[in-house]
Amino acid sequence: MKNLIVRTLSGIGFLAIMIGALLWCRFSFAALMLWITGMMMFEFFRMTMGSSYRFSQLLAILAAETLFILTFLFKSYDIPGRMVILSIIPIFIVMIDSLYVKDKTEFGKFANLYTAILYIAVPMALTNFAVFDSAGNYDGMLLLCFFAIIWGSDVGAYVFGCTLGQKYGKKLFPEISPKKSWIGFWGGFAVAILVAVGLHYAGLLELSLVKSIAIGIVINISGVYGDLIESQWKRHYSVKDSGNSIPGHGGYLDRFDSALTALPMGIIFMEMVRLL
Repeated sequence: MKNLIVRTLSGIGFLAIMIGALLWCRFSFAALMLWITGMMMFEFFRMTMGSSYRFSQLLAILAAETLFILTFLFKSYDIPGRMVILSIIPIFIVMIDSLYVKDKTEFGKFANLYTAILYIAVPMALTNFAVFDSAGNYDGMLLLCFFAIIWGSDVGAYVFGCTLGQKYGKKLFPEISPKKSWIGFWGGFAVAILVAVGLHYAGLLELSLVKSIAIGIVINISGVYGDLIESQWKRHYSVKDSGNSIPGHGGYLDRFDSALTALPMGIIFMEMVRLL
């Protein structure tokens, strides 16, 4: 009961910060995304590298933050798009730094630095495409809708998985995540669509009904894969949670694993809608 109370209060606080930061202004959005990106990178490195090559880990986090900031400036203040390629400089520094590391007994761990940039930094930088229009005007509602669909999917999967999936359903990916079931998947799938439809009728998701249903499906399926991808990392390194930064919920990577695949796919879907 105590853990449930902690989890509930922590979840309410987490939602309040997310909603407030996304709806307030572009700077609160940027601060939130930079913080989440840095924390996820930190947790990923702690899980995969421990204390090895700590300076190189910091350089990789710097590269991730630089990529986000330059993308933010490109979308928000219309700096030349080519300026975004400056974010490659910290990555080159990471590569060059590897040449000067004297102890190379665990050199293979350097691959995790580049993996984190692709796995975490790039999807988070892409969130700028969900909140800025072509004129640089900020509106965090679309990104908040994406998160609402992800959260709805997670809640649906958890409720249906715990109540029915453990007894009657076949496992979704037993070799990666033994607790996930097909009943949980379909429960999350249904709730994600219901949330998307609700956002449509509330006037918050400015898409037709059919496209709202489609975005719900896209975000749900891609989010499930994101969850499984992180589960595979944790299973490989025998870790239950990526961290304990959010009381009762684990780490930031645990909370945003679905978003790392769902947000890019949602943004791609919206770009395709604009082209058609």
